[in-house]
Amino acid sequence: MRFVDADTVNAALDPEQLVSALRAAFCGDTTVPLRHHHTIPGAPNGTDATLLLMPAWSAGTPPDYVGIKSVTVHPDNPARGLPSVQGVYLLLDGTTGTPVALIDGPALTARRTAAASALASTFLSRTDAAHLLIIGTGSLAPELIHAHTATRPITRVSVWGRDTQKAQKLASNFHDASYEVSAVTDLAQAVRDSDIVSCATTSREPVFDGAWLTPGTHVDLVGGFRPDMREADDTAISRACVFVDTREGACREAGDITQPLATGLLTTPAILADLFELCRGQHAGRGLTAEITLFKSVGTAIEDLAAAELLMTEISP
Repeated sequence: MRFVDADTVNAALDPEQLVSALRAAFCGDTTVPLRHHHTIPGAPNGTDATLLLMPAWSAGTPPDYVGIKSVTVHPDNPARGLPSVQGVYLLLDGTTGTPVALIDGPALTARRTAAASALASTFLSRTDAAHLLIIGTGSLAPELIHAHTATRPITRVSVWGRDTQKAQKLASNFHDASYEVSAVTDLAQAVRDSDIVSCATTSREPVFDGAWLTPGTHVDLVGGFRPDMREADDTAISRACVFVDTREGACREAGDITQPLATGLLTTPAILADLFELCRGQHAGRGLTAEITLFKSVGTAIEDLAAAELLMTEISP
């Protein structure tokens, strides 16, 4: 069995190639059993953690591969100097069940999550989108920058975080990029100025005011993965054309979707499409230039398996 560390994952998975692999996966036939979602009690006065178990296997009899991701999300980890997401991805031979590779889970998750957002953006953001705003400074933030800039002509990236020093440190890591990256402190103005607003936080309260959104903006909500998490407020939801990665996952787990559904602000038919429908041409995505589009992802094992299969192709001798 091969052990694949984070550096190898990041070096092998090119964002543009991964977006293409995810597009093909959502057009294909992958078996994805319901993922296990368990709450782990946190420390006193701390935040509860989450254990996710996500299996999937590719089409075929037998399939080429079976993949199982086991990850934990500890929202208090950044204060400990650790990433929120920890875990591993186990890839098995589909014929024999023999373990093929044990892959760094956080690296695979971050890279495929960002690629899914960029994939959605190819349908939902304006083709001339040039200004990207990242809200959040965790491990997903740099991946979202890499992915979005690989699929849209981004010339300017703004980074906002509750900790200004973290935002500045993140921006400084991109000093050799072909686009300008800078930390900002005025979130309202940054939202108004942006073509794509990408949120990657574990917030339980909306992180920006939907009234700030300018017509034509695309909103990318990545961070919240539980019903009690929220990144966009009711104003943003009511102003936007809403899309999701998977209907089943988003309507069951994502607070940005489940809470508006519960109050009646959003209805199931008003969710215009998921990534299956977008990738298969069943929905065109953005309609009018002035539309505000909103994409909510909670993640799916399809993305992990597609990323792992591409990874093995790239690192095989």
